[in-house]
Amino acid sequence: MPQHNSYQLARTAAAIVDRADRAWVVVSGADRRSYLHGLLTNDIASLEAGQGCYAAYLTPQGRMIADLWVYELGDVLLLSMVRDVKQTVLARLDQFIFTEDVQLGDVSETFTATAIVGPRAAQAVADASSAPIALLTSLAEHGSVRIDFEGQPAIVLSTTDTGERGFDVLVGVDQAARLRERLHAAGAVDADAAAAEALRIEAGVPRFHLDMDEETIPLEAGIESRAISMTKGCYVGQEVIIRVLHRGHGRVAKKLVGLTVSGTELPAPGSTVQAEGRDVGSITSSTWSPALEKPIALAYVHRDFVAAGTAVAVNGSEAVVTPTPFVSPSQSVR
Repeated sequence: MPQHNSYQLARTAAAIVDRADRAWVVVSGADRRSYLHGLLTNDIASLEAGQGCYAAYLTPQGRMIADLWVYELGDVLLLSMVRDVKQTVLARLDQFIFTEDVQLGDVSETFTATAIVGPRAAQAVADASSAPIALLTSLAEHGSVRIDFEGQPAIVLSTTDTGERGFDVLVGVDQAARLRERLHAAGAVDADAAAAEALRIEAGVPRFHLDMDEETIPLEAGIESRAISMTKGCYVGQEVIIRVLHRGHGRVAKKLVGLTVSGTELPAPGSTVQAEGRDVGSITSSTWSPALEKPIALAYVHRDFVAAGTAVAVNGSEAVVTPTPFVSPSQSVR
C-alpha cells in the first residue's frame, strides 16, 4: 500500500513524482511541425508556441510504436516518451527525413525532469523558481513556458499523465538536486513509487509497456479521444484506424477497462480475468486505492464484457468493470 502521507499530499498539496523513466527528444528546423504532423496521430501542424498535445506513433498496420507528449516551445518541438522506446523512436523518425529542414536531438542526458503534482503544485514551482504563479496557473493542459532557474534556462510543462495535475520542470542535470531542495523548502514532499502508481491507476492513465505495447491499437487502449485527431490529414497507420472506426463502428476485439476488486489482495499483472466460466482477459496494472480503500486494476477484456457494471472474477475474487478515472484529479492547481 502507498505511504499515506505522500499520497494525501499529492491529492491535497504538492508532491514530487520521479521522472527518471522519461526520455526527451528535441525536433528542430523550419519543417518540424509539418514533418511530425504526417507521422503522429494528433494535430501537430496547428500547434503554436506554448501549446502541446498527446499523440501516438503508429506502424502502417496501426500498432503502437510509442505514445508521446509533444510540446511546441516556439523554436523547437520537445517530445517526451518512456525511456525504453527512445532509440526506436529516434531511428524511425530519422528514416523519414529526406529533404525536410528537420534535425533530431536526444537531450535525455542534458536535462533532468522533475514532476510536481497536486493542487498546490504551481505555488511550489513559483516559490522554488522565478516563475510568476499567475503564469503557471494560466497554462493549459500540455502548455509550456520557459523560465529562469537560478540564472539558468529551464522549461515548465503542464502535465496530467501522472494522474494528478501538475508540472514537469526541466533543468540542467547539474541543477536537479538544487531544484529538489528548493521544492522541498516550498513544502513539496517526495511521492514514493507506490503512491505515484496509485495516482496513475486511479486516473486510468495507461503506461506504455505495461498497459499497451507494440501489439496495441490505440482504440484498444482507449486513448483515441486524447491522442488522435479525427480531422487532420494523413498519418502513418491512419487507414487502419479509420477502417475500424467507420467500417467496424469502433469495435475492437478487446479493450482496456478499469476493474474494482473485492477483498484486499492485489491481482498481479498477467492475472486472468474470467466471466461466465471462461477466460475473457488479463490484468495489466494494479494498485491499492487509498481513495477507494480497495484494490483496483487496469485490464484488457473481451469486448462483450467491457460495459460498466459487468461482473467478472480475478483469482477467485469478485470484480466489477468500473469507468475510469476511478478518482478524479484535483480541479485546480495553485
